[in-house]
Amino acid sequence: MKQATLHQLKVFEAAARHSSFTRAAEELFLTQPTVSMQIKQLTKSVGLPLFEQVGKRLFLTQAGRELFTTCRQIFETMAKFEMTVADLKGLKQGQLRLAVITTAKYFIPRLLGPFCQLYPGIEISLQVTNHERILERMLNNMDDLYILSQVPENLDVNYEPFLDNPLVVFAPVNHPLAKEKNIPIKRLTNEPFIMREPGSGTRRAVQKLFDQHGVKVKVKLELGSNEAIKQAIAGGLGISVLSRHTLMPDSSEFAILDIEHFPIKRTWFIGYPSGKQLSIVARTYYEYLLEATKKFVEETGYCTNSPADEV
Repeated sequence: MKQATLHQLKVFEAAARHSSFTRAAEELFLTQPTVSMQIKQLTKSVGLPLFEQVGKRLFLTQAGRELFTTCRQIFETMAKFEMTVADLKGLKQGQLRLAVITTAKYFIPRLLGPFCQLYPGIEISLQVTNHERILERMLNNMDDLYILSQVPENLDVNYEPFLDNPLVVFAPVNHPLAKEKNIPIKRLTNEPFIMREPGSGTRRAVQKLFDQHGVKVKVKLELGSNEAIKQAIAGGLGISVLSRHTLMPDSSEFAILDIEHFPIKRTWFIGYPSGKQLSIVARTYYEYLLEATKKFVEETGYCTNSPADEV
């Protein structure tokens, strides 16, 4: 094991956690051959196989399970050390690891900019992903703070709401329904619909509303990003439901439809697993975000437009 490197252990931990070399490569921004090579070298250092493949599935061997447990202990110890060093240095240096829900990318960078100017020595790591992956990262204690669109039901989390996140129906600006008011939700059954991918919190919220009112829409496309959906709508492929925050103030291509039972009221939360010890950097950003968001809403007027306003 003297030949093993920290990088190899990180690659192995990701592959073991996902039971997939491909998912590990995606998370670490590596190629799959690189992941395979790192694990091959680590296996040589250990002297025993770490994985076994049964059919198309990947499993840890006994040695692999032991190493996985050891890796988690090593990384947890290192994280605590980093926190201690950051606290000793104050806010002059340190790292802030944020994981945010996809839609939050439309405003979180705006709030990060002034924070970085206040504390230029802090290194920011920002992971943007869907609700399912956020929960996975939280379960594995991979970040300092999390921006969520809903509070996990099966995890013990400290959290605080900080910004409204209304979900609205939007369509091309020239859509026939764009000028109508108080449109019955049943009218959506006649429209080609574009949905977020399975695992998206937005999709779950929309499907829950549709189920409550017996609405079955014609799903024409499933796309994994808000920007892809907006491009599809601009191209006339259908309508969709997304956060009001995805519609930038200077956009002229879209109209928000005045549909019954919309907007769906949602809220963004900032949180972290209960029992987690926040570093001074994380605590400072937590408090900063709550205060900065109030000013952000006052200055930008985000989410203050009428649901039927064109944008």
